[in-house]
Amino acid sequence: MMLIILYNYLNWSFVSYINLKLEMKMTEIFRTGIVEKRSRLEYRHIEDNDSWDLITRTCTDPVGKINGGFENVLGAINIVVRVFSLLAILITQVWWAALVIIGISVPLFLLAVKGGKATYRANKEAEKHTRRATYLHNVLTGRDNIEERALFGYTENLNGKWFDKYEEARKINLKVTLKYFIRIKGSSLITIVISIFIIGVLLFPLSDGAITPGMFMGLVTATLGLIQMMSWNLSWITSELAKSREYLKDLTAFMELSEQEGALDLPEETEKMSFESIEFCNVSFRYPGTDRDILKNFNLKIEKDLHYAIVGINGAGKTTITKLLTGMYDNFEGEIKINNKSIREYKQAELKAIFSVVYQDFAKYYISLKDNILLGDVNHTDEDKLSDVVSLLELEETIAKLPQGMDTYLGKIKEGGMDLSGGEWQRVAIARALYHPAKIRILDEPTAALDPVAESNIYEMFGKISQGKSTIFITHRLGAAKLADKIIVIHDGAVAEQGSHEKLMTLGGIYAEMFESQRSWYQCEV
Repeated sequence: MMLIILYNYLNWSFVSYINLKLEMKMTEIFRTGIVEKRSRLEYRHIEDNDSWDLITRTCTDPVGKINGGFENVLGAINIVVRVFSLLAILITQVWWAALVIIGISVPLFLLAVKGGKATYRANKEAEKHTRRATYLHNVLTGRDNIEERALFGYTENLNGKWFDKYEEARKINLKVTLKYFIRIKGSSLITIVISIFIIGVLLFPLSDGAITPGMFMGLVTATLGLIQMMSWNLSWITSELAKSREYLKDLTAFMELSEQEGALDLPEETEKMSFESIEFCNVSFRYPGTDRDILKNFNLKIEKDLHYAIVGINGAGKTTITKLLTGMYDNFEGEIKINNKSIREYKQAELKAIFSVVYQDFAKYYISLKDNILLGDVNHTDEDKLSDVVSLLELEETIAKLPQGMDTYLGKIKEGGMDLSGGEWQRVAIARALYHPAKIRILDEPTAALDPVAESNIYEMFGKISQGKSTIFITHRLGAAKLADKIIVIHDGAVAEQGSHEKLMTLGGIYAEMFESQRSWYQCEV
């Protein structure tokens, strides 16, 4: 008995020390490793719902889950040692009682394993509702939506939707948990009845003097302790181990997701790169998990030092062109050539050096304004070039309003941070693209939220700034298209028309019809 007490004391100290060391090491290894793995994933996994569910489950508190699993292993070892110690005491006196307790514990163990798996899988199912509930919670409590929240008074309405999603997730988990609890507790009651029977049987040798009162109390204590550990402690730890095992399966599946080669590579030195032309040759592409071709036998040639406008209605495939050029997808049919060389032969670092893109959903980085722009070229910091970009985009007035000038943190997450207007954020995003020493600059509808005249002005400014560079404007609004040397009209996944503004207006086709329908937007210019 003294050995058991000494073991318990030393075990607690040892486990606490091991847990602390493990958590520090896990934080160092797993958090960094998972972030890097996530950054290397092929883009298709980000847009696939099933893959995204897996990524979310795996990357949410990985250190806590891994460390929890290890703690469960140590806990299981601790319980097993204590169980065998108590079994040893029982076997020396009433061997049959030990065998009975072991026999009835096997179903409890199997139930615990099954319950742990079921609980983890229920969490996976509930997560779909939980993610939606979390989004609604952020809408209801976050800073980004405060103006519309106050204006439209939708709090009560969305709160009801949040509660519905929360309840759906809670009911899924509750159903599985309750089912497991009833089964395990039902089995535990049987175990308790048997333990009472064993204690009753021990009364006979006590009354006959075969065992002393002290021995009787020791056996009763050992029996009750064994029942407690077998019916609850061991069952609980087994269930937790089963959940940890399911998480490790998810972690393994996550680590096996395909990666984009060179995803973390820095862009090549631009001076080493040249650009003559891009050519799409009978390219067809559909997004994974869909059955519709976004591009169908698509053919297009883009040559250096010219400004192109790619226009078409929403969903025509304009943005897909950008994703293919920047290497986000390579599962297309046909051929894409850069300088007569297949794009599949280019390293990711080379593509990063060739293209600079301002996306429609451009990023807002809550760091200093200066660092926002410098992200455009992480290989070099050029103060003169930075000043030129700021001047070209007329950001001086914006900077003058900031308390620490260009060193002011943007956004509201840091004390003293300042937010920008939508137009100012757009200029910062364009500045970042201009600071990048790319051979080709692409504006993929980053000004879609502006009114048509303001959008046209932005494109005109961008065109002037990009003299001597190849540029591609992607838009469904045609005010800026007139600035291009060549306009490409995409319809139903293919090039329907191409030429100058004057040529396409004379042609009287899709472009002319679209332009006439939008003419009133640009009356001040036309």
